[in-house]
Amino acid sequence: MTEVQKRLKYHEQADVMVVEFKDSKILDETVIQEVGNELFGLVDKQFRPKMLLDFTNVDYLSSAALGKLITLHKRVREKKGQLRFCAIKPKIYDVFRITKLDKIFEIHENQEKALADF
Repeated sequence: MTEVQKRLKYHEQADVMVVEFKDSKILDETVIQEVGNELFGLVDKQFRPKMLLDFTNVDYLSSAALGKLITLHKRVREKKGQLRFCAIKPKIYDVFRITKLDKIFEIHENQEKALADF
């Protein structure tokens, strides 16, 4: 049975799961919960996940969504996996910088550079 992803679209490129967000605004608690559940589900299905989150479509991201990303980062590390982010718009990147999350997450300019870093 195929699981329907409401908030994400993803594909494998080499051994990396490339995940793109469908929503431009990840602000609403319901959306954040669904995004988190889908991301956690993808990690749980993989033995040693390599995951790239592509933020190309995301214009707004709440602080609650950042909490989900921190939890995702911990889960990936627990499974000895790797997590990268790419294509974060400047105003969202500023939030990562101010909260020092740019020191925790590996953030790349685009998908190509991020994939080359795995």
